[in-house]
Amino acid sequence: MATLHSLLDNDFYKFTMQYAVIKLFPRAQARYQFINRGKHEFPAGFGNKLREAINQMAGLQLTAEEKSFFAKTCPYIDPTYFDFLQGYSYDPQEVLIEQHGSSLAVHIQGYWYRTILWEVPILSLICELYYEMTGLRRNDDAEVADIVRRKMDKYDELDITIADFGTRRRHSYAVHDLVIHTLKNHPSSTFIGTSNVHLAMKYHTKPIGTHAHEWFMFHAAKYGYKMANLLGLEHWSDVYRGDLGIALSDTYTTDVFFKQFDKKLSKLFDGVRHDSGDPIEFAEKTIAHYRSGGIDPLSKTIIFSDGLDYKKVEKIALFCQGKIGHSFGIGTDFTNDVGLPRMNIVLKMTETLPEEGEWTPVIKLSDEPMKHTGEPEEIDMAIKYLQIEDHE
Repeated sequence: MATLHSLLDNDFYKFTMQYAVIKLFPRAQARYQFINRGKHEFPAGFGNKLREAINQMAGLQLTAEEKSFFAKTCPYIDPTYFDFLQGYSYDPQEVLIEQHGSSLAVHIQGYWYRTILWEVPILSLICELYYEMTGLRRNDDAEVADIVRRKMDKYDELDITIADFGTRRRHSYAVHDLVIHTLKNHPSSTFIGTSNVHLAMKYHTKPIGTHAHEWFMFHAAKYGYKMANLLGLEHWSDVYRGDLGIALSDTYTTDVFFKQFDKKLSKLFDGVRHDSGDPIEFAEKTIAHYRSGGIDPLSKTIIFSDGLDYKKVEKIALFCQGKIGHSFGIGTDFTNDVGLPRMNIVLKMTETLPEEGEWTPVIKLSDEPMKHTGEPEEIDMAIKYLQIEDHE
């Protein structure tokens, strides 16, 4: 039976965003919705099994050992946050699950500072339950570990650094645990950490991440689309004062982002993260942006994290070499390369209620139009308002 093993079995950026939300927007509320991009068909009873697993999450609590690890790892976060996290518990009543035939619906609603932690573990539970209930047999542990080792041997030759970003669409906890164990024990310095805080603690490696699209989506709802990136990054820097300095660039397309990523922010942040669209085109735009501000691109870093495999990583690394710093966050190609079809599912914020005002729909305008999320009317309005051309 799929289950979570720790409150920290989640992506690092969920906790860093939660801390920022508590400090700046403690009364904001949010709604999230499951999106079945891959049109997967769920077996009978799946919704009930998912409900059981989510109900069990209410019993998860931060242990004293976990609290000590997290606080020691993140000295830039106030100790009051770790006290809060020690008292935090998931409230399953915030999650509505419905199944009609083979179709699954999941909706989440509550205070943003609470509901922000649901997305990643629910997606990982959906994946694990799907493979359990459909009876699909994966490669055995020796094969999975061998696949990881062979990939790492090839990555070592590129002289790059990589991290695991594969929690949300992993095959299972057991596979994820095996992958991190294998990566940690690989005889090179290529592997530098994981987005999963629980596994970072278990394997004495670094938890990696900063923020996600929902941070900027909320800012757009509260302050408007033209201020979303600017104020999102200003507020981030107000909270973290220079730490966690990788800026996510594609919530409202890269072109719009760079218009708002002014010289102050370009100097303050260590780099940017690429998560959609052509990676080489993105690298070219990023290099040009830094050069136009008199900033040496080699002093900055791009974190590439969009559906990576070896072929894509090799192409990107060869292009970026000697031009700009680069590193890679690899997701399902590590945690769900087990001889089975991979799931294509997401769970996104759909609406937010800031401290004042009313429920406001939120959207994402990816550099890849097929990855837009939100109401079509709102997407069309934002495209026109932001004067985004050729992005229908």
